[in-house]
Amino acid sequence: MPQQVRGVIARSKGAPVELTDIVIPDPGPGEVVVSIAACGVCHTDLTYRDGGINDEFPFLLGHEAAGTVESVGEGVDSVRPGDFVVLNWRAVCGQCRACKRGRPQYCFDTFNATQKMTLTDGTELTPALGIGAFADKTLVHAGQCTKVDPAVDPAVAGLLGCGVMAGLGAAVNTGGVGRGDSVAVIGCGGVGDAAIAGARLAGAATIIAVDRDARKLDWARQLGATHTVDATETDPIAAIQELTGGFGADVVIDAVGRPETWKQAFYARDLAGTVVLVGVPTPDMRLEMPLLDFFSRGGALKSSWYGDCLPERDFPTLIDLHLQGRLPLEAFVTERIALGDVEKAFHTMHAGGVLRSVVIL
Repeated sequence: MPQQVRGVIARSKGAPVELTDIVIPDPGPGEVVVSIAACGVCHTDLTYRDGGINDEFPFLLGHEAAGTVESVGEGVDSVRPGDFVVLNWRAVCGQCRACKRGRPQYCFDTFNATQKMTLTDGTELTPALGIGAFADKTLVHAGQCTKVDPAVDPAVAGLLGCGVMAGLGAAVNTGGVGRGDSVAVIGCGGVGDAAIAGARLAGAATIIAVDRDARKLDWARQLGATHTVDATETDPIAAIQELTGGFGADVVIDAVGRPETWKQAFYARDLAGTVVLVGVPTPDMRLEMPLLDFFSRGGALKSSWYGDCLPERDFPTLIDLHLQGRLPLEAFVTERIALGDVEKAFHTMHAGGVLRSVVIL
């Protein structure tokens, strides 16, 4: 029987979000209802609210979440009621050309739930990234649920659903950081600091954090940066080269996503080094550079989508590493808030005052 629960929606472009009643249908074939325990407040949710993704309002926001499976639909055997899961927005199809080539991290036909959650008047909701987890419960495709050790704090586990996985995966999966490597990360918010934590986990010898905010550089040190560069005082390219024997870093990760920071990443890497773009540019941004520089410097220029992760492979492993004390995911949880505090959290995030605000339900 459909359930009425509380949820946070964005009704129109730029308007403050609302806490209101929504309706969750019973799960159909391949679908799962999850009782949400915690959900991080991600910048992507703010982008949805501001109309930066599409105009399919109203949106049910929230996607960086963990919770417990409440019920499952016909044909679901990957999870069952009572399982503790992290939600993901890449439920791979197994049939597209990327999946058939053995590259499911690039799946071009990911799954979402077929049925729609609605307002109480029947208005259909568009769930953020196919999840919609700023709610007591949500409806997702079974492939969006990844079982992990239930001993983990849900506020910590949910962060793997987006920001932390994006940054950590940019270093480990996309950038291929290995033992003894030198790594520079430009932009030390939640994603950038997750890249720093990933580089440390992978055994990088030199990890250079670059930002314009002293508070963010302090967070970066706590998460594994061996050196910090204040970009308001020092040219990042020169500083990174100086800290790497004059050569540049093996891997440079741009967690900002602007033409100027991407150029810094490009010229701050060693010959044949790797640039990873994980910060998301806006459609109007353009880049102009000498083509000869691309040829003469060699190496790899990559974009990282969702940290090139495979949730079934990566989430349980990273949770286990956290529980062993080897991955300090708890450091990303700056504050715990109520469901009605999401709009306030957007303002705090925009001001750079947190790594993550996490809604606790």
